[in-house]
Amino acid sequence: MLRRVVVLSFLIIPFAVDSADFSTGRAPATVQKPVTDEIHGISITDNYRWLENQQSPETRAWITQQQQYSDKFLQAIPGRERIQQQLTSLLRRDDYNLPIARKQRQFFVRRPGDKNYNQICLRESDARDEILIDANSLSTSGKPKTLQLMGISERGDFLAYGIREGGEDEMTVKFFNVDARKDAPETMPRVRYLSFSLLPDGSGFYYSKTAAGGVRIFFHKLGTNAAGDQLIFGNGYGPEVILQAHVTYDGQWLLVIALRGAAANQTEVFAMRLGRDRSPQPIITKLDAQFFPDYFDDHLYVTTTWKAPNHRIFSLDLNHPQQSNWKDVVPERADNIEFASVFGGRLFVSYLHNVTSQIAIYNLDGKLQRPLPLPNLGNVSSASGRPDQDDVFFEYQSFTVPPTIYRHNFSSNQQSVWWAAPHPKGLDEITVKQVWYESRDKTRVPMFVVHRKGLKLDGSARVLMTAYGGFDISMTPHFSAIAAYWVQNGGVFALPNLRGGGEFGEAWHKAGMLEKKQNVFDDFECAAEYLIQNGYTRPSRLSILGSSNGGLLMGAAVTQRPDLFGAVVCEFPLLDMIRYDRFKVAKWWVPEYGTAENKDQFAYLYKYSPYHHVEKGVKYPAVLFVTGDADTRVDPLHARKMAALVQSATGSTNPILLKYDTTAGHSGGQALEKEINDDTDVMSFLSYTLH
Repeated sequence: MLRRVVVLSFLIIPFAVDSADFSTGRAPATVQKPVTDEIHGISITDNYRWLENQQSPETRAWITQQQQYSDKFLQAIPGRERIQQQLTSLLRRDDYNLPIARKQRQFFVRRPGDKNYNQICLRESDARDEILIDANSLSTSGKPKTLQLMGISERGDFLAYGIREGGEDEMTVKFFNVDARKDAPETMPRVRYLSFSLLPDGSGFYYSKTAAGGVRIFFHKLGTNAAGDQLIFGNGYGPEVILQAHVTYDGQWLLVIALRGAAANQTEVFAMRLGRDRSPQPIITKLDAQFFPDYFDDHLYVTTTWKAPNHRIFSLDLNHPQQSNWKDVVPERADNIEFASVFGGRLFVSYLHNVTSQIAIYNLDGKLQRPLPLPNLGNVSSASGRPDQDDVFFEYQSFTVPPTIYRHNFSSNQQSVWWAAPHPKGLDEITVKQVWYESRDKTRVPMFVVHRKGLKLDGSARVLMTAYGGFDISMTPHFSAIAAYWVQNGGVFALPNLRGGGEFGEAWHKAGMLEKKQNVFDDFECAAEYLIQNGYTRPSRLSILGSSNGGLLMGAAVTQRPDLFGAVVCEFPLLDMIRYDRFKVAKWWVPEYGTAENKDQFAYLYKYSPYHHVEKGVKYPAVLFVTGDADTRVDPLHARKMAALVQSATGSTNPILLKYDTTAGHSGGQALEKEINDDTDVMSFLSYTLH
């Protein structure tokens, strides 16, 4: 997906780099050490299995050699300085997260445009923003450090925050006395926290973390040794299940959610009355659907796909949770519910209508009170508020509207801007269209196309297309430095909404997972063909970019249709789909992809696994693989092995590069100046290789 939210600055500047001669300099050769496995009767040879060992001296030497080759190539691209200047103007701007309200205090995370790292801040009433904790002072030496706001006491006098090094998912947790404006002495150890929920008085908290055998939930009382934390829940659940723990705002209940896989295709809900129950008790179990509860006054308001692939909402009384007592509140409709929460004793429901947001406010009995007005066709990406207070904060953005945080009061029905990114000039020079095209099986798929007005459809435009297509994640209109740079330099930015995402409900998601994953790749390739057939571009001027599951999409595009694309950026990817679930947290993705341990699932995984479909002598497009040691989510072995394989196999002179950073990871976490440099590498590569 696109990686950052920024303000567009629409300038009319031609691409800084012309087409180039790729014949100078080949990638360093990689030694082959064949390992052959027989899986379900099929022999598979892997020549680069040795690169899976990240810390071996041989792998480290290979990484160094690849780094030197790629850095030399990227740094030598002409026009790089101009690209970096443009990206700096786009990225050196303030960025704010949604505030979290406690009484008259509002806590939030921001990153000022003149700083490299983020800060945890406090705004009291209408007073000036005050910096409480500053990652810039923590990152003066060693690895870069970023902050995450983990929890706040009900009185707003105590908070917990996480410190993450580089791009790792793991973090240490510290505590801060807000009234005294100083850290508390206690620190929780560095682990991967899946949830973290303070008691209302801040005396302790429930948390889930990865442990031996899978995710487990613990309770920690402040002032005690974390090694003795009490195990609350999780025994019997395997490594494919993610557990979350949430203390209700009134301190009456602990809610536990068990999600089967990262896309939560099946969820269970448990509840424990604090001070009375000894362990969480089952509330919703053994139903093959999603269930996402929100809490108010001893009741759960549950958004579900059970008997409703576009989601509906029902309520239940935690004191009488039997299924016979469940009450329908908001029925399913044609538009998919993206999320729903209880704010101010009302239901705040965000729908997606043809991939743009619509907000509706209901009372708790399901009566529609009013729609909430939005500025334009765009996306409400998130919202925050209190079940018992009237204010809700939500963020809105689109391709041509900068990120804006609104504050809406339910009692007065008044809405105001809490924070807004500076509004750029020249928005009337940009046009955004949503087009529909047919995929291989005649399914209609939508795509956003963004460019300057007056574009000539003569096949000459440079196009950048990105997509995701998985895990029920919707790709909605939003700002991106990459898209901004591309459009302001006369290019076309395209975002197709592939199956596998959540744009049209669970049926759309299921149509792109497991044995139907090929639909995602077909949707993407047909989007490219649409852009070519309708005069936007030609293959040599069509570039694509994707990360994570989108990196898998890039790998499939390269191996299935190498003739269709001129340049590819494949970031933090999954590529060896036969062995992927053996590494790091990949068991969470088995419900989405399947596993080669299952004979039937192996058949379709092997049929599309990008690493197993690289062919000797094929003229592959230019490819930039991006990964780093600090990716503790998707193992960097995928990019290492694939880069070596494509470098050895390609029959073209197009560059095949591996950009490898020892501190880069799946979760960002780099200094802003490093982000600018990384984006400069990507844009320089694409500008240089398209011709």
